[in-house]
Amino acid sequence: MSLVFISHPDCGLHDVGDDHPEHPDRLYAINDRLIASGLDFSILKATPEAASKEHLYLAHDRAYVDEVFNKTPAHGIVHLDPDTQMMPRSLDAALYAVGANVLAVDMVMTGEAKQAFCAVRPPGHHAEKAKAMGFCIFNNIAVAARYAMEKYGLTRIAIVDFDVHHGNGTEDIFFDDERVLFCSSFQYPFYPYDIGPGNEHILNLPLPAGTDGDRFMEAVTDQWLEKLDAFAPQLILISAGFDGHFEDDMAHFKLVEYDYDWITRELKQLAIKHCDGKMISTLEGGYALSALGRSVATHIKAMLG
Repeated sequence: MSLVFISHPDCGLHDVGDDHPEHPDRLYAINDRLIASGLDFSILKATPEAASKEHLYLAHDRAYVDEVFNKTPAHGIVHLDPDTQMMPRSLDAALYAVGANVLAVDMVMTGEAKQAFCAVRPPGHHAEKAKAMGFCIFNNIAVAARYAMEKYGLTRIAIVDFDVHHGNGTEDIFFDDERVLFCSSFQYPFYPYDIGPGNEHILNLPLPAGTDGDRFMEAVTDQWLEKLDAFAPQLILISAGFDGHFEDDMAHFKLVEYDYDWITRELKQLAIKHCDGKMISTLEGGYALSALGRSVATHIKAMLG
């Protein structure tokens, strides 16, 4: 089977209020679109186990992980930061989100699947080594990368983040780790505002409000694709945020489904060339439900080729 879709029902139990944009309906919208598009019947599905603390320690400080466990409320809501809340089932959802990424690495690296898409929440790319941020409790994609390094001995992993918000947490975790080439495109100036300086293996791509597909594709081509090719990754990981869609009011990009199709196909070609097609994508942002469902379906179709 060429692609496995990994999710867990508990990822829908993290619910901090109907007025919060990072809502369980995001996963339901994706599932509905997969059924409507026929993709639901053409992909393998898998259910992960919850991640362990040892998995989390691969990317996060032990004290931070323990703090999150200790702060999990028996009832009500607690804040880890002004934008990141936890209710009684949030920790379960976060552990299954990380666990999905761990399972994706195992399945792709052992040949059970060529590619994986993790439909999980809460998202992860804003979570820093020792800090929750921007709806994110644990950094799902960062744990996946470190797990692939530790268990399978990989020394060159590319992480491509096309969420409309900068993946500051992923940058924080891998800033001094040259085994990872991290490419992050985002609206700037915009949340999280304090953009890191980048370095030779942290390729930040700030773009202005109003960026459309032509400008996005030109910037990615000019600043990423050649460097990704030269890096010759052994595995490509994608932080797939779809909040740059023009229907999404969380930001001010003007991307459409075709733009997600394009970047996914470009990354797939690099994966075929350098790592036998091994590619794992995990959901980050995307809050306009119809646009999110359509964009994820387009992304998965492009991964399938």
